[in-house]
Amino acid sequence: MDTPAAITRADVEHVARLARLGLTDAELDSLTGELAAVLGHAADVAALDLADVAPTAHPLPLRNVLRPDVVRPGVDRGEVLAAAPAVEDDRFRVPRILDAP
Repeated sequence: MDTPAAITRADVEHVARLARLGLTDAELDSLTGELAAVLGHAADVAALDLADVAPTAHPLPLRNVLRPDVVRPGVDRGEVLAAAPAVEDDRFRVPRILDAP
């Protein structure tokens, strides 16, 4: 595997310009070191021999913890509307939030 080229301050300036980020000199210096460390870690991971490792979507086995769906009777429509603060034409009445024509 090829060794990645070291990240330079000019590289960080270029990426910052593409992202339209205004960075100070101190931020450029700091981010150059941080980005180099991140890319170094990525190179370490890329160098691992994973030939015998099965692909996974999650590190732990998952199981369905939901209860089964059971059909049961709902609440009576009249009972629900009777508890509503405002009803109009057998529906909940709510305040208008948009100007409709």
